[in-house]
Amino acid sequence: MKRTFLILTMALICVTLAFGTALADAMSVAKGELAPIGHDPKFVAAVKAQNAEGLTMDYINKLDKAWKGSPPDTWFIKELRERPCSGYARAVIKMVPYMFEIFVMDNQGANVCMSGTTGDYLQGDEAKWQKSFNEGKGAIFVDEPEDDNGTMVQQISVPVMDMGKAIGAITFGVYPDKLP
Repeated sequence: MKRTFLILTMALICVTLAFGTALADAMSVAKGELAPIGHDPKFVAAVKAQNAEGLTMDYINKLDKAWKGSPPDTWFIKELRERPCSGYARAVIKMVPYMFEIFVMDNQGANVCMSGTTGDYLQGDEAKWQKSFNEGKGAIFVDEPEDDNGTMVQQISVPVMDMGKAIGAITFGVYPDKLP
């Protein structure tokens, strides 16, 4: 009985240490490699342009509701995926071996551009936007890794910054086991 307890305790310690190391690795990558992307002029310009449109939360919520039940080739989803900012996001992914997804959000958490297709239009009700936008102060948010059909994936979110202020956020989908 004591031996089983000892083995389980040791296993729990190993898992805890590995998880802590994975989060430290992700935070290091977030600070060193991903946060600077939040200052990229192409992403900043795209977010500023959408923020200037003054989308209402009523409009954003209606589009979010329609988005959730629509196929990826629906015109409003396709339009977002075809924006120059989305093409730029896909180009960034091609240069980063541990990354599989990027989506950029405005100051309300609505999608601005994306490398693929997100499950919903509004991210503002989720921790990835709330914690990285951080009421306009900006912060890095590293979510816990999760299993996605047998592949470990993780989301890391950073603010889109302009003149020292968060104007939006970017979420990166990464493979935690491929982080440098």
